[in-house]
Amino acid sequence: MKHLVLLGAGHAHIHMLSTLVGQPLAGVRVTLVAPYPRQLYSGMIPGFVAGYYALEDCVIALEPLLAGSGVTWLRQCVVGLDANTRTITLNDASRLTYDLVSINTGPVQDRQKLEQSIPGAQQHALFIRPIESFGVLWPRVVELAQSRALRVTVIGGGAAGVELACAVAHRLSNARVTLISGAASVGANYSQAVQARIQRALARRQITVLQDRATGLTADAVLLANGAQLACDVPILATGAQAPTWLQASGLALDASGFISVDASLRSTSHPQVFAAGDVCSRVDRAIARSGVYAVRAGVPLANNLRAVLAGAAPVAHQPPKQTLNLLSCGKRYAIGIWGCLSFEGQWVWWLKDRIDRGFIRRYAGQRSGVRPTA
Repeated sequence: MKHLVLLGAGHAHIHMLSTLVGQPLAGVRVTLVAPYPRQLYSGMIPGFVAGYYALEDCVIALEPLLAGSGVTWLRQCVVGLDANTRTITLNDASRLTYDLVSINTGPVQDRQKLEQSIPGAQQHALFIRPIESFGVLWPRVVELAQSRALRVTVIGGGAAGVELACAVAHRLSNARVTLISGAASVGANYSQAVQARIQRALARRQITVLQDRATGLTADAVLLANGAQLACDVPILATGAQAPTWLQASGLALDASGFISVDASLRSTSHPQVFAAGDVCSRVDRAIARSGVYAVRAGVPLANNLRAVLAGAAPVAHQPPKQTLNLLSCGKRYAIGIWGCLSFEGQWVWWLKDRIDRGFIRRYAGQRSGVRPTA
């Protein structure tokens, strides 16, 4: 019997898992390695921070999704992979071997790397990854804000930083919110028109923007590259994702940033028994941003290709659309939308985003129950 191992319960794997009850894999044993009992949908986290959603509104519970699927669920983390021997090492020192492995572990914030670039980060910062931990800690910040006005600094000028800064400013109406964008301007990867919309949205919410680099954190301040110190009670790290450190010794072909190199079929360029989707990989044939939009869209082609290879067929190239709808939440039930070279904004854009996000949760949050994780 062949053994398929799914590492992580990211968006693409959520789709794969949802197909296994109605379309089981004949002659295949499936193991899921995922440490948390639920998958938090990252697209709804700004709404959770802003107070529009309870944390339970933003999650897909794995237990009902897996019920009746025959999947063995190991609530562990992967700490090592040897692609040459097809061996996976888990955090309890146990090992798995596989015939085929798919990796969709989601974004990672490498705390050791971030500590090197921003000393004091591990001790003082609120990391947005893993989202499960952030979801537990954020309500404590809200509780603290009820007793005194907080000085909150969001470090990171990309989409995540913008959305979080706006959400914090809305939720904590008495807080002083600052966004540190680094060397580049806020939203630098967007067009000038979109950047102008973002800047106006931040200004309306009285969010201070500093185009500077954070060089360190203390208990009550953010140290800046220009030598200044910014008083801060809650520094939130919303920087870009890093590759998992365990990939370095995996034997897999990696890109310059340490992410798995995959071809158009989402298959490793060096090991045909390995597939990957989402933030853990990069396409060698075209530049595709690591974002939830593409991770969700990768679910169907990944599932189809895993099934094809297990059945002895060749995988098919996945060609994501050149244009995708990108929606940035701006706090007060207001959002900015980007479609190619077009941009737009308003309350109606937020309602559109809300409908899409809730639709994703409804699609995969089934009502089945009965599966129990293996400790």
